[in-house]
Amino acid sequence: MIPVLGFEGERVAVLGLGRSGLSAARALRAGGAHPVCWDDNPAARERAHSEGFEIKDISRDGAFADIASLIVSPGIPHLYPEPNKVVALALEAGVPVDNDIGLFFRSFATSEWQELDVTPKVIAVTGSNGKSTTSALIHHVLSEAGKPVQLAGNIGRGVLDIDPPESGGVVVLELSSYQTDLARALTPDVAVFTNLSPDHLDRHAGLGGYFAAKRRLFAEGGPDRAIIGVDEKEGQFLAGQMSEGASDDRVIRVSVERKLSGPGWSVFARKGFLSEYRKGRQAGSIDMRNIKGLPGSHNHQNACAAYAACRTLGLAPKVIEKGFASFGGLPHRSQLIAEANGVTFINDSKATNVDSALKALEAFRKIRWICGGLEKEGGIAGLKPGLQHVLKAYVIGREAANFAMQLHGVEAQVCTTMANAVAQAMAEAGEGECVLLAPAAASFDQYDSFEKRGEDFIREVEKRL
Repeated sequence: MIPVLGFEGERVAVLGLGRSGLSAARALRAGGAHPVCWDDNPAARERAHSEGFEIKDISRDGAFADIASLIVSPGIPHLYPEPNKVVALALEAGVPVDNDIGLFFRSFATSEWQELDVTPKVIAVTGSNGKSTTSALIHHVLSEAGKPVQLAGNIGRGVLDIDPPESGGVVVLELSSYQTDLARALTPDVAVFTNLSPDHLDRHAGLGGYFAAKRRLFAEGGPDRAIIGVDEKEGQFLAGQMSEGASDDRVIRVSVERKLSGPGWSVFARKGFLSEYRKGRQAGSIDMRNIKGLPGSHNHQNACAAYAACRTLGLAPKVIEKGFASFGGLPHRSQLIAEANGVTFINDSKATNVDSALKALEAFRKIRWICGGLEKEGGIAGLKPGLQHVLKAYVIGREAANFAMQLHGVEAQVCTTMANAVAQAMAEAGEGECVLLAPAAASFDQYDSFEKRGEDFIREVEKRL
């Protein structure tokens, strides 16, 4: 646990008592604060009460008279589309609003670090797609290289649940826009921006607000190294803002769309080969074509970002390549489920938006595509470049018929349920083909989460093999 510093003897309100909220309450108490907890869910309140926390309805007028700060869980709106009532009360009372990420960064470094031979570092990863895989890949490579490393944030453990770092320790954080948008402190040593595509626009009042939330990790944090995907205009703009000039190697540009040139530091992937250039000369390369845990250009982008992050810590290209080769991938993200009778089964349930689904479609050939669900704002027209690889679509979800009608030029069958879609796809799949779950939609019309949807896909595949 990382005890929260700076609130000794003060009352700090915690709104939302899920994983991050309870973790924040425990860390606040460990640092000498008195947490005052609230959640609309009675079961969540009971869990907190069983751990000895004070439970108080902070949605009532006057509740913030003796509160030093309000700590808010990521799923609770603090500004758009409108602030949660409790957040609004705190702001009206002049009480600072923060989250567990802000608490982590204000508390991570302590006076005890003076006794460590090598100062610990934090690598923070954000972006629309690929941040989980990039974070896990960095963690895996560092672990395989024998580094003391912990994975936390939006993946792995809660940020305040990790162990105090040892000498030379590294913490890898995956951070969502919800987390970067509100955190009052953001001070990573290395910050990574993978890419940007429309998502969570209601929470950020549009694409500009969404990008601004991601940008805070760099603008507020002032990292020693900034690793930035430059295949979108927002990434190019961010790299330009962080750099003092073309040769400024504090910024590492990443691309999977083109060869990057110039006197600075860059990592790019083309035709299955990752290349690192510094000062106009090649400094390293990796053949990605046979690395099964990282298929497709979207995973090559993840690999470029992870490679750059590991290089900033001094790892040699061959050491990184060895780590890549043993990386098994993450569940529900281009996850290889099985290979039978020449047919490959891939679970990419995390492809909940058009951009991530398109990358999955472009990563494979001869696809029997299981898609559909709760359609997101903007429609699915952006999938068109990847549809050339689709032999047939098997559409699930409550809006399956409407989804299927938008798949122009592709044979589509309305299956509605996962069981029907898997059964039909497996019956029709032949040697050399791929049955791919990449929904291009949210899961909430039929499932509690994309994980549950992916698990259902796996279950239906396995019982038919």
